Amino acid sequence: MADRAVGIPMVREGLPFVTATGGSAVLAGALGWVVPAYVLGGLTLFTAWFFRNPKRVVPRTPRTIVAPGDGRVIAIEEEYEPRYLKDRGVRVSIFLSIFDVHVNRIPCDGTIEHIVYQPGRFVAANRPEATLHNEQNALMIRTAGGGKVLCSQVAGLLARRIVCWASPGEAVACGERFGLIRFGSRVDTFLPLGTRVRVALGDSVKGGETILGELTEGEEACAARS
Repeated sequence: MADRAVGIPMVREGLPFVTATGGSAVLAGALGWVVPAYVLGGLTLFTAWFFRNPKRVVPRTPRTIVAPGDGRVIAIEEEYEPRYLKDRGVRVSIFLSIFDVHVNRIPCDGTIEHIVYQPGRFVAANRPEATLHNEQNALMIRTAGGGKVLCSQVAGLLARRIVCWASPGEAVACGERFGLIRFGSRVDTFLPLGTRVRVALGDSVKGGETILGELTEGEEACAARS
């Protein structure tokens, strides 16, 4: 999959928002509305910052699964996933506040077998029921060793748009950008049973950089890609 967001400081999806708020700030200033102009100017800067697209150093260690998003680990649970994986796995949930980078990254090398979009509710993303009931977009990735890694973009209380640039059948690289969620959200990653989990509850993680877990030998997940 071609990383469409590589090399640019802000993802393209943010341009309409920055243009709208920036244009409004200029108009307010031209009309002499000082306070609205400053407020809109500040909103423009925040919007550009929200859609920021930082570079990340992807781990070059074989068999690693990286965080698909920035934020805080709010759950590590072994459970049965009934909709997409249809198997047991270890769910690692990461909550993204409006202050975190919202660009999502592929957790491991492999091939995308399925992408399933589920319309749903907009419960606060840090609540447990968000995993099953919120609007979300799930990517099923098959690793070279035959393992399955499920990565779900889950909309939150403020999020109203999930963006995914990937397609079924595409070969994907660990740490590659594949989409984003607008304005508050979470990402759930289901790791195969037996994966050595490398994070703990409350940890702050960086998408494409922090290692969530290490697959057992034979399920190589993350090659030397950045």
